[in-house]
Amino acid sequence: MAKAVEHLPEAVEYHSAQLIRDEFLMNIQKFEGSIQRTIQQLEGEIKLEMPTVSVEGEVSELAANPEIMEALEQCVINWLNQISAAVEGQLKKTPQGNGPLAEIEFWRERNATLSALHEQTKLPTVRKVLDVIREADSMLVANAQPVLTELFRFHTEASDNVRFLSTVERHFKNLTHGASFRVVLDTIPSMMSALRMVWIISRHYNRDERMVPLMERIAWEIAERVCRVVSLRTLFKENRASAQHKILEAKQTLTLWKKAYFDIRAKIEASGREARWEFDRKRLFERTDYMASICQDLYDILQVLEEFYNIFVDSLVTPMESLSFDPFCITSSQYWKYVMDDFKIEVLVIEKEAKNFIDESFKTLRSAEAAFDMLLKFKHIRSREAINRQMMMKFNDILAQYCKEIDIVNKIFVQNLESPLLYKNHPPVAGAIYWERSLFYRIKHTILRFQEVEEILDSERGQEVKQKYLAVGRTMKEYEDRKYEHWKEATEQVLPNLMKKSLLTKVKETTTVERGAVFAINFSPALREIINEAKYMEQLGFAVPELARNVALQEDKFLRYTDGMQRMLDHYHALVSTLNEAETILLDDHSQELIRVFRSGYKRLNWNSLGIADYITRCKQAIGKFETLVHQIHKNADDISSRLALIEAINLFKYPMPKNEEELPGVKEFFEHIERERAKDVDLMVRWYMAIGPLLTKVEGLVIHTNTGKAPKLASYYEYWEGKIYDVLTKLILKNLQSFNSLILGRIPLFQAETILTAPEIILHPNANEIDKMCVHCARNCVEVTKHFVRWMNGSCIECRPQKGEEEELVTVNFYSDISLNPQITDQAVMIPQNVHRLLVNLMKYLQRWKRYRPLWKLDKAIVMEKFAAKKPPCVAYDEKLQFYSKISCDVMRHPLVKDEHCIRLQLGPLASTVQENAKSWVVSLGKLLNESAKEELYSLQEEIEDNRCEPPCPTFGGDGVLCRLASN
Repeated sequence: MAKAVEHLPEAVEYHSAQLIRDEFLMNIQKFEGSIQRTIQQLEGEIKLEMPTVSVEGEVSELAANPEIMEALEQCVINWLNQISAAVEGQLKKTPQGNGPLAEIEFWRERNATLSALHEQTKLPTVRKVLDVIREADSMLVANAQPVLTELFRFHTEASDNVRFLSTVERHFKNLTHGASFRVVLDTIPSMMSALRMVWIISRHYNRDERMVPLMERIAWEIAERVCRVVSLRTLFKENRASAQHKILEAKQTLTLWKKAYFDIRAKIEASGREARWEFDRKRLFERTDYMASICQDLYDILQVLEEFYNIFVDSLVTPMESLSFDPFCITSSQYWKYVMDDFKIEVLVIEKEAKNFIDESFKTLRSAEAAFDMLLKFKHIRSREAINRQMMMKFNDILAQYCKEIDIVNKIFVQNLESPLLYKNHPPVAGAIYWERSLFYRIKHTILRFQEVEEILDSERGQEVKQKYLAVGRTMKEYEDRKYEHWKEATEQVLPNLMKKSLLTKVKETTTVERGAVFAINFSPALREIINEAKYMEQLGFAVPELARNVALQEDKFLRYTDGMQRMLDHYHALVSTLNEAETILLDDHSQELIRVFRSGYKRLNWNSLGIADYITRCKQAIGKFETLVHQIHKNADDISSRLALIEAINLFKYPMPKNEEELPGVKEFFEHIERERAKDVDLMVRWYMAIGPLLTKVEGLVIHTNTGKAPKLASYYEYWEGKIYDVLTKLILKNLQSFNSLILGRIPLFQAETILTAPEIILHPNANEIDKMCVHCARNCVEVTKHFVRWMNGSCIECRPQKGEEEELVTVNFYSDISLNPQITDQAVMIPQNVHRLLVNLMKYLQRWKRYRPLWKLDKAIVMEKFAAKKPPCVAYDEKLQFYSKISCDVMRHPLVKDEHCIRLQLGPLASTVQENAKSWVVSLGKLLNESAKEELYSLQEEIEDNRCEPPCPTFGGDGVLCRLASN
């Protein structure tokens, strides 16, 4: 209702805006029509043709002229024909449309046409021509007068009708173009009054044959307006309230039309002076009455839908949304009757189902209050009367359900009496009372609702239910009182002792090996519970004991104290937990001093004390001072740890990187580079190590305010860091040995060795023993790095001075003696030379393949050549030897000139060159021997040729006997 009132000004404003808009549009249309009529009157659709001869002069002179008379008579004949044709044409026309506005337009059009002709007959030329015709006593005078008289009569009729109908034009436009039915409803009474005035005053619309068609058009317009607005395809999909309002206004419009007619008719009869309206009612009201009955049916359907919608949902109107006929058409009345009969039958079926549903629902009620609420709603909600009656008969079922609910609540109460179900954060006693009251409220709330309907509890069944409710209520009240009395007695006995307890309690005593004492707040949970109980008991309306009430009022203060102490203790425990064992021993005196500050909290102060806030402040100040000291010690410890981390991260085997993939450093160059880099790193590490002593001296100054470097109080702290240094050096050496061992066995060559021929053996350069020694030396030097780290004197951080040994030599005490004995380091140090030796053995095995070329350098070339030459071998033998050694020279260079064995690269190029040179020397020696042998043969052949020059010619070759011998040979 409030929302409707709130939106009312907006609705009025919107309605006013629509009226102004309609007013403006109708005025524009009226103005447009006036302009068009004026244009028609000025121009005229029919123009009378003026005579072609001059009509200047006296009428008698013109009438005496036969030629002029002949022309003027022909002109008059033409005028009469035009006028007769125009009048006849207008009489044949009918209004273009079924509405009342069409009739107004019809008379306006006739008036415009006839007015134009009538005005032309008043022109001076036309009047003079007619005067000449009369003067001449022409026969046309008798024909012209009736035509002109008829024109005047029809023009007068049209003009009068337009004038009188214009008075109702505004009403007709509201019927046709009005924004809503409200405009139409406001228009109809005033329109009927205006029609009455037309009926009285008009000379033409005072007869049935004129007024009945006009009213019939009005009835048609109203009916069409309703048909346009009320569409069954969309009506039931609209908002139900707006749809009902629309149908109601439509029906009111249709009935108001008839009512307004009979009201005016009654006024006319009552006056006794006016002609009575005895019009054909069937023509005027048959359709509108029928449509009004259809609107009533639709309103009833919407009302039924609303009634069912409050409790059920059903598709009752689905058939009406797809009708194949127009329900507003009278010819379809029988079909509409069938539709309404089906609808009513369906409504009865649903009513029956609803009753059955209600009966079944009340047999299995889940909540008496919910059922009661539903019954109350049915008293205020418009629904089907039969359904409402059925619902109102269910009060006994509701009372039966309420009895069950009382039994259920009582059962829950009895079952959980000893261990009630508490709400979150509720204390035991007050929580139990809250639980009991919540159970009681369940049944109390319902019975209070029943009192809204007096007849429920006044019945016999209602009285039984009421007595049962009161019995359960008494039992619960007794339980509540017992709980309260017991709590009150216990609180008065226990509370004074709880308030005398100390603020803190020691959970663990401090020792030299533990990380400080552990404290806890001694605020008893029982005391906290009593405070909560007191608060809730007061909320429940009970009288709380004075002491408990005072304690509860100080809850905020206790919370501040406990919160402050808890934060203080958390700070203390967190700080102590950051100390390791050595730091705990180091700060033992300071820890004891801090605990002395805490002592009053667990010895003297209790929860009644007034100095709790000051105590918390003193503890926080002491903890802050202790925290500052701890942070400074941790800062120095971090500095030491960072130096040890740098030492541990050093790489003691920084080998030279190859300039390219082909060129690797030699063995000697490789190990010398490692030693140089190691020497640099050792200097750095020693400087880092030597900086640790001053840092420990600084810690000494912070703790005991001395700087001797040998304070007895810090002896365990020195020992702790010396152990750390030992661990770091051990990890450093072990990690580096493992890393270097991995490099040795890796797939990437790190250094190279050459192979050379030293007859009669093929050897490495440097040889395997030298490589072994260099590896052993490099691994041993890695371990001996620890000799540079001088140990501290016992109970200090000062380095030991060199001591005289057995043979008067100075001995420096360092970490080497301990680290070198570490089994893991020993194993790794031994493993490196072993792995290198294994690699060298594999390389020597590989070189065994070259021993097949040993004859090249093992045999004495001179002796072999002498023996071969002594045999005087033929050229073929020489050729075989030369081919053999030449092939060796080529084959040698086809062998791989590089052999990678893990970290060692073996360069075979020098060996191959030497072997090739030896093979070539054999070829040279054989060539020399062949050369000498060939020379001897040639010289002996020359001598033989000279000796045989004197011999007779040969029969075969002529005179050359030498050729004969050669041929024979």
